[in-house]
Amino acid sequence: MLVHAVRAMAAAEAVQVIVVVAPPEGAAEVRALLDSHEAPGTAGVTTVTVVPGGESRQESVRLGLAALPDDVDVVLVHDAARPLVPVGTVEGVVEAVRAGAPAVVPGLPLADTVKSVEPATGAVTGTPQRALLRAVQTPQGFDRAVLAKAHATVTEDVTDDASMVEQLGLPVRVVPGHEEAFKVTRPLDLVLAEAVLARRRGHDR
Repeated sequence: MLVHAVRAMAAAEAVQVIVVVAPPEGAAEVRALLDSHEAPGTAGVTTVTVVPGGESRQESVRLGLAALPDDVDVVLVHDAARPLVPVGTVEGVVEAVRAGAPAVVPGLPLADTVKSVEPATGAVTGTPQRALLRAVQTPQGFDRAVLAKAHATVTEDVTDDASMVEQLGLPVRVVPGHEEAFKVTRPLDLVLAEAVLARRRGHDR
């Protein structure tokens, strides 16, 4: 999954540097894995660096951010658990940041009705308007200075970097996501990922 995720990012013309944040004790193994699969994959344009991560997601992103070259002004934060994100989605996020948005997330309208519930009892407490909701994906894109300020300012651990920018009072823009940028977390997701890869290989022939 990590190799596919790196290849997906490297395939985007706008991506020139990739920093992979590995488990603290596994950076060497991750480096060897990427080297053995020729993960850069885009005519030598993209460089891939591996750095040890931290104890939390937030700390790991901060360490990855610190490893970027000084001349990088747009940063994408991507989950390896989304290995099949299309190039068009990556490019769309970058374009929106370059157009002036301080933070950008790809998102999809929800197909299912969503209920808010009381965790202790399971009782439904409300039904949010589905038209106002989006399922957010990655990569999330940021103006580098904005993301650095968010990580220097927001101390509580959060589930994504866009919510940190929200806490700064800055706008976060949603651009169209893609169904193939799904998160692989369950056995059924692996089956779907294999089907997507098989279809893509068929189109490449």
